[in-house]
Amino acid sequence: MSNTPVIKLKGISKSFGEVKANQNVDLEIMEGEILSILGENGSGKTTLMNMIAGIYYPDEGEIFIKGKKVTIASPKDAFANKIGMIHQHFKLVDVFTAADNVILGEEMPRYSIAKEYRAAKEKYNASQKKAKDFCVFALRTIALPFIKLGKKIAFNHLSGARAKSLQPIADKYGFKIKLTKKIYDMSVSEKQTVEIIKVLYRGVDILILDEPTAVLTPQEIKTLFAVLREMKKDGKSIVIITHKLNEVMEISDRVAVLRKGEHIATVKTSETNEKALADMMVGKKLDLNIDRKDPVDPKVRLEVRNLTVLNSDGLKAIDDVSFDINGGEILGIAGISGNGQKELLEGIAGLQKKESGDIIFHNPKKDKPVTFFHKTLRKIKKMAEEGFFHDPDGKKWDFKGLSNKEITRLVNEEKVLFYEDEIIDLRHRTPREIQELGIKLSFVPEDRLNMGLVGNMSIIDNMALRSYRKGKSVFVNKKRPKNLADKIIDELEVVTPSDMTPVRRLSGGNVQKVLVGREISSSPKVLMAAYPVRGLDINSSYLIYNLLNQQKEKNVAVVYVGEDLDVLLGLCDRILVLCGGKVSGIVDARKVTKEEVGLLMTRHSDNTEVNDD
Repeated sequence: MSNTPVIKLKGISKSFGEVKANQNVDLEIMEGEILSILGENGSGKTTLMNMIAGIYYPDEGEIFIKGKKVTIASPKDAFANKIGMIHQHFKLVDVFTAADNVILGEEMPRYSIAKEYRAAKEKYNASQKKAKDFCVFALRTIALPFIKLGKKIAFNHLSGARAKSLQPIADKYGFKIKLTKKIYDMSVSEKQTVEIIKVLYRGVDILILDEPTAVLTPQEIKTLFAVLREMKKDGKSIVIITHKLNEVMEISDRVAVLRKGEHIATVKTSETNEKALADMMVGKKLDLNIDRKDPVDPKVRLEVRNLTVLNSDGLKAIDDVSFDINGGEILGIAGISGNGQKELLEGIAGLQKKESGDIIFHNPKKDKPVTFFHKTLRKIKKMAEEGFFHDPDGKKWDFKGLSNKEITRLVNEEKVLFYEDEIIDLRHRTPREIQELGIKLSFVPEDRLNMGLVGNMSIIDNMALRSYRKGKSVFVNKKRPKNLADKIIDELEVVTPSDMTPVRRLSGGNVQKVLVGREISSSPKVLMAAYPVRGLDINSSYLIYNLLNQQKEKNVAVVYVGEDLDVLLGLCDRILVLCGGKVSGIVDARKVTKEEVGLLMTRHSDNTEVNDD
C-alpha cells in the first residue's frame, strides 16, 4: 500500500428529502489498499460509494482522482475514471452466459469498407502490379465485408470465442469459473465473480464491493478474499462495504467508520480491534453478549416426521427428515448453504411441495375460548358433539337443546372452551389454509423482497398484507397497519423518510427490520427466521437476537437458520445440522463445540442425537 490517494473526497454531502444520508464527508482511498467502510444500517456507506460510482450525484463537495478534480455524473463517468462497483443485488441477465454478461453493452469499432479498400489498393500499387496481385487484391476487396462480419459474429455470437478472449482476466486473479455457463445455473459466488470480471474487463483500478460476503459460505468467502489479495498485489484499490467485524479485521488495511452519515474516523486495522470498532460505529459501548436463558417447561409445538421436500426441479432437497420444535426454545438450523435449509422452512410454511411425511402442529388451545374467526357455527357444533369443548366450570358442552342464537351468544361471551390442544397435520395445507385455521405461524424468508415484502409498496401497505382479509369492508382499513408500521419504525429504529416510503428504497438492513417486525407483531406460536441478521450491522443484529429471545420467553417455538456458528452456539438451545438434505445431527448448543458442528455440516451421521441429554 502506498501513501498516495487515488481518490479524495472533500466535504461530500447528500440528502434524500429530509433524510441526510451523508454530511460533509472527507475520505481518502489509497493506491493498492483494501479499505473497509464500516457503519450501522442507514449510516450512509452505500450512498457515499454510489456517488463515487456515478449512481448518485453529491449535493455538495468535491471528488479528486489522483489529485485532479473530476465530475462523476454517471457510471460511464466512473468507468472513464477506472472506477467500478459491485452492488449487493447483481445486475445480470439470467439467460445469458457469463461471457455474454461481461461484454453486454460494449460497442464494436466502426468498420469502413472504403478505408479497407484504400489500404488494400495501396498494397497492390506498391507491388509490381502483376496480374496475380491484382486478382488477390480484387478477391480481398470483395471478401472484406464478409471477413469483417465473420470476426463480428465470432466475437458477438460464438460463446467459445467470447469466453476465450476473457479467460486471461479470470486466470490472472485466480477466478474459478466457466465463462460459457448460463447465469441461471450459477451459485451466488459465481454470479459475484461474473460481476467482478465485468468491471475488470472495462479496465477499472478502483473496485467497490457492497456487502460482498452477505450470501457467501465460509469457503466462498475464503476464495473471494484470496482473489482480492491478488488484485491488491496487482496495484488495485479495493473498497469493501460491510458489517462483519471479523472480516474487516481479516482482509482490510484500513477501516473508515461512518455514523449517521458522518465520517467518524479512519484507522489502521492493525491498530484497532472488533470491540473498539463496534463502539465507534454506534457511539457508545456495546455489550456483545447474547442473553440466553434456559427453556422453561418446553413442550412440543411442531412434530416433523419423515419429511421429504422437493425443490423447484423436482429433486429431493429434504430427504426423510424428522425432528421436534418445542415452544419456549430456539432451535438453530446449521449447514453449508444449499443443503436444504430454505426448502425445509418453506416446506413447513406450505410453500414447497412435500413428497411424503407429516408436519403435526400442536395448537395451544387447552382451556382457551373458541372463536368464529377460524371456526364456523356448523364446525363448532360438530366439534361439540365430538367432545372438544367445556364450559368455564369444566362441564362438557354438547349444545343439545340449544338454538343457534344461544350457541352464538355463548361463543361470543367466551364460555365455550377447548378441552385440549388442537392436533393438525399441515402437510397438505397452503399458507392461506394454515392462516385460516387460526395457526399463528410466522416466516421470515431468506429472500426479503421477492417472498417477504412487496418492494414497490409502502411500509404501511406491507403491514396490511398480514391483516387485510380481516376487514369487514371492501376497502382496506389503513389505521391498524399504519400504527404497526410506526411502531416498528420507532422500536426497531428503521431509517426511512416516512411510513409511506416504498420498501425497495430502504437499505437492506432496514428492509430486514420491517420484515422481522411485521412477522413478530402477529404474536406467532411458531416463528421461523431464515438468516434474519444477514446484512444487518452489529447493533441491529443484537436487537434481532433480543427479539427472538423475547419470543422464546413468550413460549413461542423459534426456528433460527444462521450462517455464523458462534451466534448459533450462543443463541440457540438445540442445533439441527443439515448435510445433503438429511439430518446429520441434533446437538445441545450449550455442550457442543464449533468444530463438532462443522464436522457434522460436512458428513452424514446415523446417530442424530449428539450431546443432547
